[in-house]
Amino acid sequence: MLQLSAPAHKINTSVLLSGSKSISNRLLILQKILGIKLHLSNISDSEDTLQLTNALDQIIAGSKIIDIGHAGSDMRFLTALLSVSELTTPVILTGSERMKQRPVGDLVQALRSLGAQISYMEQPGFPPLAIKGTVLAGGEITIDASISSQFISALLLIAPAFNKGLKLHLTGTVVSRPYIEMTIALLRQLGIFVECTNNSICVHPGNNTTPTSSSLIIESDWSSASYWYSICSLSPGSEIELKFLNQKSLQADSILPTLFEQLGVTTLFKDQSVYLSSTENKVQEFNYNFTECPDIAQTLAVVCFALGIQANLTGLRTLKIKETDRISALKNEIEKFGVSITAQADSLFIPKNSILGKSNPFVPEFNINTYQDHRMAMSFAPLALVCKKLNITNPEVIHKSYPRFWGDLKSAGFNVNLQP
Repeated sequence: MLQLSAPAHKINTSVLLSGSKSISNRLLILQKILGIKLHLSNISDSEDTLQLTNALDQIIAGSKIIDIGHAGSDMRFLTALLSVSELTTPVILTGSERMKQRPVGDLVQALRSLGAQISYMEQPGFPPLAIKGTVLAGGEITIDASISSQFISALLLIAPAFNKGLKLHLTGTVVSRPYIEMTIALLRQLGIFVECTNNSICVHPGNNTTPTSSSLIIESDWSSASYWYSICSLSPGSEIELKFLNQKSLQADSILPTLFEQLGVTTLFKDQSVYLSSTENKVQEFNYNFTECPDIAQTLAVVCFALGIQANLTGLRTLKIKETDRISALKNEIEKFGVSITAQADSLFIPKNSILGKSNPFVPEFNINTYQDHRMAMSFAPLALVCKKLNITNPEVIHKSYPRFWGDLKSAGFNVNLQP
């Protein structure tokens, strides 16, 4: 349990965020697929990236079982990578109990159609998987893009290893499209020829490709920045610097300046940093479709609730298959404050309220459950600015993406007290 309370003074701080987890993990896989050595600066220090690095070392060492815990992108990317790795015996790829409930069937089916040798160890369509790596010719396949963009990215990342390359046709509503575009941009940056027409992507074989640069600086993580935007919005007069964030970013969550402009935060890009400042200019009603950036939906849900703003958040379908069912988790925790939330399969409606609004800025102590989900812990943490005291269960879950978060809050003046 972690007890959190707000500083007595206005927040004025500078934060160096770790490199983007999404970019870091993609570059680690591409380095392996292309057989090149990249010098990566500002690589993510997240648990997911550390686990992926360890898994890649285990593959080289010939390990027979690889456990990636809660890391969803690691599961998807390694499923694809192991399928094209020349292995003498099958490798079992597994994870936490929650990971065993997260579907991989569409990805496995796509890989099998290309000749991959993958079998389910327990429940069909879910990890753990037994994978016998082999050389794949590649070719042309179709995949439903409405389940997870990570399935698409996993296939694109290994496509340079196919003898014939890969032509991928996407069907359905494409979710988290910017993450697919990120993967394509990184492939091109490393010298792979990629063609895109409508919902078809063609990746050419990676034989004899040469990266434009072997030294890459990874931009800081916009998802991690979202919690500081929330803090700025809830802290009148605050000023926050976030270092090494690019205005022309590959990351989907770089939409944050536009969204938080409606919630009283102005953003200034200057000298490789963004400078946030709070204003009183807040909308009465917030509506947004998060299909392309689902990772920041929790942050926006909590800050809208805290401001007393009516919010209609849509495009949340993928949140049900994340580290937890994030739609249900948000409903459960926000309703502890006495507000009734309408939750559907792909949306949340938060009514206008004054529970945490200006008419009642300080409410009693509350306990927030995190459901083994890092984003639940960090999305709710800014409520310490409007609650007398906030308790966060299982605070260690932040290590999955932002291990320095509690330390950064302490540096900004928050009282961070870890209870035994």
